[in-house]
Amino acid sequence: MSAPLEIVILAAGQGKRMFSDVPKVLHRLAGQPLLAHVLASARKLTPSAVHVVYGHGGEQVREALSQAGVDWVPQAEQKGTGHAVAQAMPRVADEARVLVLYGDVPLIRPQTLQDLLAAAAPDGLALLTAELEAPAGYGRIIRDAAGRVAKIVESTDATPAEAAVREVNTGFLVAPAAKLKKWLAGLRNHNDQGEYYLTDIIAMAVAEGLSIVTRSPRNVSEILGINSKQELADVERIYQKQQAERLMLQGVTLRDPARLDVRGDLVCGRDVVIDVNVIFEGKVVLGDRVQVGPNNVIRDCTIGADTQILPNCVLEEATIGHRCRIGPFSRLRPGNLIAEGVHIGNFVEVKKSDVGAGSKMNHLSYIGDTTVGGGVNIGAGTITCNYDGANKYRTVIGDNVFIGSNTSLVAPVTLGAGATIGAGSVITKEAPAGELTLARPAQVTKPGWKRPIKKSSK
Repeated sequence: MSAPLEIVILAAGQGKRMFSDVPKVLHRLAGQPLLAHVLASARKLTPSAVHVVYGHGGEQVREALSQAGVDWVPQAEQKGTGHAVAQAMPRVADEARVLVLYGDVPLIRPQTLQDLLAAAAPDGLALLTAELEAPAGYGRIIRDAAGRVAKIVESTDATPAEAAVREVNTGFLVAPAAKLKKWLAGLRNHNDQGEYYLTDIIAMAVAEGLSIVTRSPRNVSEILGINSKQELADVERIYQKQQAERLMLQGVTLRDPARLDVRGDLVCGRDVVIDVNVIFEGKVVLGDRVQVGPNNVIRDCTIGADTQILPNCVLEEATIGHRCRIGPFSRLRPGNLIAEGVHIGNFVEVKKSDVGAGSKMNHLSYIGDTTVGGGVNIGAGTITCNYDGANKYRTVIGDNVFIGSNTSLVAPVTLGAGATIGAGSVITKEAPAGELTLARPAQVTKPGWKRPIKKSSK
């Protein structure tokens, strides 16, 4: 039986170079905290436990990820990576294998970590290393004449010869828990930083004759840590480029892959076309042949096949059926269920409403807390007056209703199937099915009336 896997994530850093009151691991990449990305990768390894070592802004971190289902480990003082891992070790079973991750390194792939775990001997160490053109700031992997890992030297403590080494320590490692506990207890802080380095355990393992294997990530971007807003922006672009490449490999047409942001989970059918400057947030599903125009924000929506989203719309928490046309300049607020063949046009806002098949609201309308039947035509300037200042009420519009322009529907109110509402009406009572209902004052002409004339200033 293989040893259980326990993961320790170091997330206590302050992030001074972020110049922010927000803890570093809570800064957002693709709409999610950095730490959330690392946790997602960790969970795919099915560990028996995940321990998160937190420090600066700790309560903010715990509150933001309160549903993460992890063991939160406080680090009252930040005394280096070795000290941080040591805080978690009393909670780790002696027979476990420990994988160390970092809360500010969000692009690490689960497959890379799986390869590292597979490479580690049951009682040995495995390190993730990388070859860098410019390795400044990274600890160097120092090997002996036989090419075996001998030690890791931190950048600040490296001699000129050691600093010239391009193979660096990424920080990710796998070690047997019982031995790791012993090595951590033996750490000393005799270095320029006065810190307890996790990397010093390598020399201890070598001295005991343990095997140390190394593996490397497929792409250097996987090991990029974030310590500044510039680095955060750089990693954001790398992440978004990866999302664009994934979508195009699945057959999605992107008009410009550099102008797309996926901040969640985007699933696309066949022959989907996405124009420039579109932001997807949360869980979004696009059916076959959906076309999304430029400058749209789409969050937590399911959009049916052959639907067009025209430019400059904001769509939130909506289910949209097949063959619909939304936009331009439409807003769907949360809670809408839009049936097939619906047209929602420019400067139309819909909130918490069910809209039946084939209905149209093409211009300058607000429809809120409403049940709209099928085949309904809602004229320009129509609004549902659903709020009395304290409570909200529902409007019911039957099938095949025709509503003239500039109409106000004062909820609660029902329009019967096939009713016609004259333009400019204020409807406060039920409109009978199949009848024309008008609610407006009679037109009056004042013969001989003259407009006021502006008085001369002389």
